[in-house]
Amino acid sequence: MAEQIAHVSDTAFWVAWYRWLETQRKDALFHDPLAGKLIGDRGRKLARHMGIERAMAWSMSLRTYIIDSYILEAIAGGVDCVINLGAGLDTRPYRLDLKPDFLWIEVDFPNIITFKNETLADDQPVCRLERIPCDLSQDTARKALLADLDKRGRNILVLTEGVIPYLTNEAVAALAKNLNEQNHIRHWITDYFSPFFLGLAARGAIVKQLQKNAPFRFNPGAEPDDWPRFFAACGWQIDRMRFVGEEGRKLGRDLPANWLMRMMMRYAKEERLRPYRRMNGYALLKKGHEAIPIEV
Repeated sequence: MAEQIAHVSDTAFWVAWYRWLETQRKDALFHDPLAGKLIGDRGRKLARHMGIERAMAWSMSLRTYIIDSYILEAIAGGVDCVINLGAGLDTRPYRLDLKPDFLWIEVDFPNIITFKNETLADDQPVCRLERIPCDLSQDTARKALLADLDKRGRNILVLTEGVIPYLTNEAVAALAKNLNEQNHIRHWITDYFSPFFLGLAARGAIVKQLQKNAPFRFNPGAEPDDWPRFFAACGWQIDRMRFVGEEGRKLGRDLPANWLMRMMMRYAKEERLRPYRRMNGYALLKKGHEAIPIEV
């Protein structure tokens, strides 16, 4: 059925719906008008079927905002190429403030690449944009692709937005090591979920619905520092970490809750709220083997 997620690539339509919703807000954190063109009616149907729309809209908007900030800061610091692995329906090459000669490369399943090429054929990106079809789960194809892409810039940033959670620990380790092997890939933005979040999510409706065709697989361990230790063993360490709840609070968009929960949050001690504010976020990684602790 069109309103159900039948493959992990369907999640691209689901999350793009929330970028479209954010774009229509008067206080929008960003504007992504092409999201509406890409999702058609499919994104709305998926969102209604999956549920918890208010929480998802909050989380996806802040996710986009955080990653946008990381990318622009990295480019200002000298990054000359972005490689978006598992790009989905991302439209940053059309909406971010990028120079015309800046190189942006998208990689995803062939069906997603074909769909975007056809749907956005009449839209002009603001930079040099290339799209490459590749199933990143295939070891030989992934290694060859990354070795080739490493030649495209001198200071490359890789983005895996919403990709890592769906991979096994072994697949994440293989990808991390492949990225580390490249000379010019020096930065990596990826998702972070705390053990606290994974425990809550496992009991939630969203994960249960995803379980059949797009299950969450990545789980580096039950201790807060298992996440940085996992990536440090693969040659990547935390440069910066931004948590969704904390960024939302700074922007005046605190954790979504009903009136009773908002009242309780108002009087709760900060140490009680901190695990919720820091239960998920986005890490900017750099090459290195130091397992920098994550305060939760």
